[in-house]
Amino acid sequence: MTISTLSLNDGNQVPWIAFGTGTALFQQDAQNTVETAIANGFTHLDGAQMYENEESLGAGIKASGAARSALFVTTKLHRLQPGQTAKTALQVSLKKLGLEYVDLYLVHVPGDHAGHLKEVWKSMEECKREGLSKSIGVSNFEVEHLEEILEGAEFPPSVNQVEIHPYVWKSLQPVIALHKQRSIITSSYGGLSPLFRAPGGPLDPVIEKIRARLEFSRGQTVSVGQVLNKWLQQYGILVVTTSSKADRMREYLDTANVPELTADEIESIENAGAQHHQKFFSD
Repeated sequence: MTISTLSLNDGNQVPWIAFGTGTALFQQDAQNTVETAIANGFTHLDGAQMYENEESLGAGIKASGAARSALFVTTKLHRLQPGQTAKTALQVSLKKLGLEYVDLYLVHVPGDHAGHLKEVWKSMEECKREGLSKSIGVSNFEVEHLEEILEGAEFPPSVNQVEIHPYVWKSLQPVIALHKQRSIITSSYGGLSPLFRAPGGPLDPVIEKIRARLEFSRGQTVSVGQVLNKWLQQYGILVVTTSSKADRMREYLDTANVPELTADEIESIENAGAQHHQKFFSD
């Protein structure tokens, strides 16, 4: 199954859905799960220095037998140690991953580099210029953080990965508007949180009604998770998701084959989300 791609502002392409090695895999051996994800069709693997599992992510990539050119690998910069730069931190990550380059390198949390974001971004740009990372971007950045690094940047960030679901959609509009203005791809994590971390909320009956309509229209099973992932996909959002189960991995990838939501359905999701503001992850 071919995974469709999104165009980044530097001309590179990124698969629209990624398998994340945080959350349940945080500080865990990710090798078997990564192998399973690749075997079931994932080509984009989203890691981070903070997750403390880059070695096992790299081992999973190697054990999968997949060609490096067939994969898209992301990692993220953690808090810098004394004397360290974004570039030297990436060189450590590459050694752990067993790779010569990553496809995307993100500044994970802006607060880890308060007062030094411009300097950190210059080092990120060096990583791109030298081919250590094909593309560079950020994560958990708000408007003021983006404006700080955009001023005088040689390369604007290609991606900003943030918590996105209907319960934060309204509050995200200023940052999403800036993304559009600067051709920055919006990437989401925690997209299914309302369903699994806060069941019984105003979103649930809306999602279930849409799920039933899509399932009838498609003539085969559609899950509530696919409804939310489809909502994200229709906005051109890069979805980062995770699971330890092979059937759930295939379900996430199968979202691409689910019929599109109507404009009214999209509006109903966002109206329900606006009734309840809740973040599930701290930046």
